Amino acid sequence: MKRIYMDYAATTPVDPRVLKAMQPYQSKKFGNTMSLHSFGQEAKEAVEESRRKVSGLLNAKSGKVIFTGSATEANNQALKGVAFANREKGKHIVISSIEHQCVLDSARWLQKQGFELTYLPVDNCGLVDPSAVSDAIRKDTILVSVMHANNEIGTVEPVGEIGKICREKGVFFHTDAAQSLGKISVDVEEMNVDLLTACAHKMYGPKGVGALFVKEGVRIEPLLHGGGHEFGLRSSTVNVAGIVGFGAAADLAGREMKSESKRLTKLRDRLAGGVLSIDQAHLNGHPTLRLPTIASFWFAFIEGESLVAQLDMRNVAASTGSACSSESLEPSHVLIAIGLKHEEAHGSLRLSLGRWTTRQEVDYVVKVLPQAVQGLRVISPFKGRW
Repeated sequence: MKRIYMDYAATTPVDPRVLKAMQPYQSKKFGNTMSLHSFGQEAKEAVEESRRKVSGLLNAKSGKVIFTGSATEANNQALKGVAFANREKGKHIVISSIEHQCVLDSARWLQKQGFELTYLPVDNCGLVDPSAVSDAIRKDTILVSVMHANNEIGTVEPVGEIGKICREKGVFFHTDAAQSLGKISVDVEEMNVDLLTACAHKMYGPKGVGALFVKEGVRIEPLLHGGGHEFGLRSSTVNVAGIVGFGAAADLAGREMKSESKRLTKLRDRLAGGVLSIDQAHLNGHPTLRLPTIASFWFAFIEGESLVAQLDMRNVAASTGSACSSESLEPSHVLIAIGLKHEEAHGSLRLSLGRWTTRQEVDYVVKVLPQAVQGLRVISPFKGRW
């Protein structure tokens, strides 16, 4: 039987059209963008064309798109770069409690360097209250970072309101849009952001390339020093083929996102309806303010890792939460933040859909998931503890 991929939130396959655009830059068009000869200038023009495509998808009219090696690097660059460039103004940073691990770890590292942190709570749907952001900002606050859409539960945050508050108070605002870009509208002007993180491999581009949008006038220190690549903010010989792939993926998303979002929303809701018919199955995240690609649940009396294994035996690939933390035995910090108990968080399952997900695949998952859940409950050691 064909394997069914329900883990698009972890990574997406490279679209064949993206791969076709990349191929010449892996062999014939191999120049270094810093070289003055025609090989180098050919590569440079390809990078700049991709920058225009990514900028266009973001509606980035006032600022720069800096290509990085990943979304993790872009998030590190945003937090650490702003912190060290603006520490004479203050050393206070505000982040949400459900940020991706790389944002949390960057912020905690900055705390060791003398910066102060405030963690914003979320409600049981995973939403940050903009008024809580306003209350958290102090005279010495230099940066607020709240992700656009959560990678585990799919909740979409009110970043436009948050960005407006930050702008009125003279505080830089960063959002991690790695999970949302290419799936829903991401407009840096409407969102009032100063910095935004993006990623190619979450939107049918290659792994190993991300981007950081930096609004004009934002002071930021580079993490990597060297040859002065990427406006002097990210030295390293650039990944030309990867960046071309990112540009191609952005171009496709701009043309197809609206219709694809409608299609996936219908499939997501069909999937959720089937899953929630299972006894003691619960939805994680906001019921409507969510990505069209993610459906997250928790099931009483079972362990998420065991359920993922059972589904894999039935040719369905899924996850318990963030792929970056899947080997951790600790419950998801996102699920704990929305109020789940540890044993409830351990019973989580994330099903994420994408460009090649079909109705037949969704119906198959809805058919075999109850079997897997029931089989695990029969042998569950948790039943007597609830």
